[in-house]
Amino acid sequence: MFKSLHMKLMLIMLLLITSLMAVVGAFLTTNVSSFYTDSFYDQMNDMFGSDPESDGAAMARNASFMADLTAAAADGAADRMQDILEANAGRLGIDSRTRNYFILDGVSGAVLAESGESGGTLAATPNLLAALNGSVGDRSDLTADYMDVAIPLSGGENRYIVYILDSRETVSQLNSQLFTIIMQALMIGLLISVLFSYLLSKALVGPIEKVTEGAERLAGGDFGSKLPVESPDEIGILTGTFNHMADVLQDSLNAVENERSKLDTLFLHMTDGVAAFDHDGALIHCNPAATQLLQRAIPKNTGYDELFGSVYPLAQILALQRPNYADAEMVAGEKTLEVYFAPFSDKASGGVLVVLHDETEHHRSEQRRKEFVANVSHELRTPLTNVRSYAETLRDGGEDIPRDTQNSFLDIIINETDRMTHIVQDLLTLSRLDAGNTEMNFTRFDFGDAIASVVRANALEAKRRGHELRLEPAEPLPLILGDRQRLEQVMMNILGNAIKYTPDGGHILVTAGAAGEHVWMEVSDDGIGIPEKDREHIFERFYRVDKARSRESGGTGLGLSIAKEIVERHHGTIRLVRHEGPGTTVRLTLPIRQEESRPVE
Repeated sequence: MFKSLHMKLMLIMLLLITSLMAVVGAFLTTNVSSFYTDSFYDQMNDMFGSDPESDGAAMARNASFMADLTAAAADGAADRMQDILEANAGRLGIDSRTRNYFILDGVSGAVLAESGESGGTLAATPNLLAALNGSVGDRSDLTADYMDVAIPLSGGENRYIVYILDSRETVSQLNSQLFTIIMQALMIGLLISVLFSYLLSKALVGPIEKVTEGAERLAGGDFGSKLPVESPDEIGILTGTFNHMADVLQDSLNAVENERSKLDTLFLHMTDGVAAFDHDGALIHCNPAATQLLQRAIPKNTGYDELFGSVYPLAQILALQRPNYADAEMVAGEKTLEVYFAPFSDKASGGVLVVLHDETEHHRSEQRRKEFVANVSHELRTPLTNVRSYAETLRDGGEDIPRDTQNSFLDIIINETDRMTHIVQDLLTLSRLDAGNTEMNFTRFDFGDAIASVVRANALEAKRRGHELRLEPAEPLPLILGDRQRLEQVMMNILGNAIKYTPDGGHILVTAGAAGEHVWMEVSDDGIGIPEKDREHIFERFYRVDKARSRESGGTGLGLSIAKEIVERHHGTIRLVRHEGPGTTVRLTLPIRQEESRPVE
């Protein structure tokens, strides 16, 4: 009930008014009683001079009054004393209702005369007993329901007591009226306080309730609605500050959302895999690249130990102090991964961040480099060994070797030297192409005419081997932009391989055509063909399907690699296509205009 601010303000106002009226009432009633008591004794002191606190001046002023009473007492005239008291009844405040005087016998205490109708019976008050003993009493107790003063008088042998008694009924009535007035004022004050506390609570709680509603909308994500600033006071300042806080919070959340979106996009599209785990090893986040690199599904309940526990223990990663990190290498399927581990927080709420980098291609490149060096060494060592062997034979044999044999040995040395020269020239060509130092002389030429020229150049070699070489262009071919000499070198390599690796008496077909913005040429033969396992490696350097036969044919294993580099510099493609029956089909595709970099497959 009292959780509402409205009720609390009303209760505070009611308690405040009630407490204030209670204090005022107690103060008034106490002071009225005290005032009436002081007035009574001051009045008696002025008349009789009997108060212990009275001074000589007061006694002098009432000397005649007291002298008359004393003379009457000496004469034993109680009736004359009554006449004197009646004559000064106004000054004594005698009203015969609440305040009366009594003339008592000073020895027996019997009532000789009075202003009221008490029936001659008086209570034995302390002041009255003191007067019977011949002394003047003190003030009556404030808690008593009466006030009195007893003045002993003596003259000769006569002793009397003048006794003034006030019943305090006037004080009681006055206090009753004050209490009634205070209660009425309290009721009116309570009603007014209820009204004003309601208005005050409305003035205070209304804006607070609006701010609360705004805070609830803000917590719900509604940053667009603003609270009206209705006054320039503290509530208005609070409302304005709340609106400003909402704007700042919205800007901050937008910035955070923007950064989160950037991070999500980065994690989603980055090629490196990223996985985050909490302090207990539970998965927090994993991007698609990590799933792809690990080559397995990664459910949300996957733990660190399941993925990387065998590579690096979680406890050791958590023990690292930032910015330290750990790295390791792991194999996932056919991929070789470089894995980096780092703690992302030193607190208990932190965890471990794992970054996966694909090193497969690097390892393959390193392996290819080693193989390339080994192949070059092997390719050069064989002719060098032959040259050395035949040269030593010629030197050691001297005149004992027949002339025909010497010439045969020299022919072998020359052939091996030419073979080494071709290897070195091919390596230099590949090196220049890799480094981009080989300039292409781009001109516009007839693609069909270039094909016909290459076919004519290889016709004699094909005839010597007994092959049937045919050129069947489907249609007139357009002019293309490229380096004719380099492209004819590619065509010569493709056609030369078909002639070289097709058994004698084979059939070789050269076709060409145009498709959209591209031209193409295909060379098909019915020779030894290429096994399926070797097809994806055929364009690699020094790769040969039949190494012994290739070496016998004078091949270096670099021709197709050079051809591939030249074609790619022309933004074209060279590839093997499916072939019906025995043999091989190689397809060359080139753009007509070099602005296009996406050739048709």
